[in-house]
Amino acid sequence: MQTRRAFLATGLGVAAHSGSRSLIADDDVGTVSRDASGADQQIVGVKVLLPRNRVPLSFVIDDSTCLVNMGHFCTPQFAEALPDRGEYKKPWRDWPREIPDEFVRRFGEWCADRGVRGKYSIVPYPACVGWVDREMPGWSHRQLQESLKLVRELMVPNWDIHPEMITHTRVIDLKTGRPKEVINAATMENSYPQEKKSVDELAAYLAYALRILERCDLPCEGITTPGGFGNLVKSELSLAVDQAVRDVYPVDLPHYFKYVRTGEQNTEPILEHVRGLGTDDLRLTVNVPAGTGDWFGGWQGDRVPDTDRYCNQDATSGRMVELIERKQPAIMLCHWPGMYSNGTESGFRAFQRIVTSLNARYRDQTVWMRLSEIGRYWAAKDLTAIKRIGNQITFDAQFDVKHFTLRVTNAKGPPRLDVKLKQVMKVSALTAGTWYQSGQDQMICFNLDRGKSLLQWG
Repeated sequence: MQTRRAFLATGLGVAAHSGSRSLIADDDVGTVSRDASGADQQIVGVKVLLPRNRVPLSFVIDDSTCLVNMGHFCTPQFAEALPDRGEYKKPWRDWPREIPDEFVRRFGEWCADRGVRGKYSIVPYPACVGWVDREMPGWSHRQLQESLKLVRELMVPNWDIHPEMITHTRVIDLKTGRPKEVINAATMENSYPQEKKSVDELAAYLAYALRILERCDLPCEGITTPGGFGNLVKSELSLAVDQAVRDVYPVDLPHYFKYVRTGEQNTEPILEHVRGLGTDDLRLTVNVPAGTGDWFGGWQGDRVPDTDRYCNQDATSGRMVELIERKQPAIMLCHWPGMYSNGTESGFRAFQRIVTSLNARYRDQTVWMRLSEIGRYWAAKDLTAIKRIGNQITFDAQFDVKHFTLRVTNAKGPPRLDVKLKQVMKVSALTAGTWYQSGQDQMICFNLDRGKSLLQWG
């Protein structure tokens, strides 16, 4: 398997909204908004903050599916396609073929108890072993249905569900539903396609995967790319995500996970291919990147976790601490076999320690969110037209979003939306329907409705 993910800045030929720069001003002077014509406008004394004035946290889980241990089943298939790669010569036969639902339950319940949210892949035809909407050879039909039920009931409330293309190994012929006959790098999803493909061709491949999950009653608002899938067609891929997700699900804001940002690169989502701004036919795709590599057990589940690389015991150093201190989305990446760690669960224990450390120091400064929630917040933050006239602020929002948070300077008296908002005595208590006074400024948090709304004083 290729190096999992290397972020390439959005000079991709992707029509990223305002490049890779957020439309939110970097200082406290004001928020850059857009009117119906798409022209920038400066709103003096109003700044859109992070949700609840907290740094978003999220956990991206790749290579997960029902029952199948992808590390065990993927390795020999990649070895056949790329026989010179050393990582494919590991003793995969010694690794368990299954990641049991008992582990999924313990993981999901532990996360739910601590508010952890993120993205959880369900590979539809994992390593060509079987179809999650039909049969999984090696497991009974009942076991497969119970596994899907567990995902629907335990994971769906807190996790976005993504297909990670169809097999994560072999490219499928959509006409036959069978893997391409030739086996080489060009017919593996991790490096597909190796020639230009149209948006329609890519969307058909994505939609094939999405429809399998739809038949399993799993909701999807986005997709995850397996490895280098789409590297040669980044602009087309972004458009294809929008087309495919909307075709299969009633979703107004598709998103995808493909990239990892490192070093000083900004981890905020990018709004790509924005078109129809200010109309009833607004279309765009949100690119939500991760901010870390996978330093748990790896995609094969055989590595020793480098826990402190995420954060040390007292959460004073590490990549997650760095991102939180920068007030940028702090999104961890892992692969599901690296959580289970071939039965040792060392990756899961490392994750538990990281979450415990972060919560101990940053509980009141962070909020766990799904990728779709982070993407939606940034779309609302960047695309809502905001005007301040006297003691009124008007909003014309393209998207509804929860916990929309503003700082308003020179604001006096209690603010009103439809009803009076509740004043809280500390910033950490901010949640939808509340406001906090800080000198002459107010921080105001509310659920923003799509369309026009009015915030006023007096």
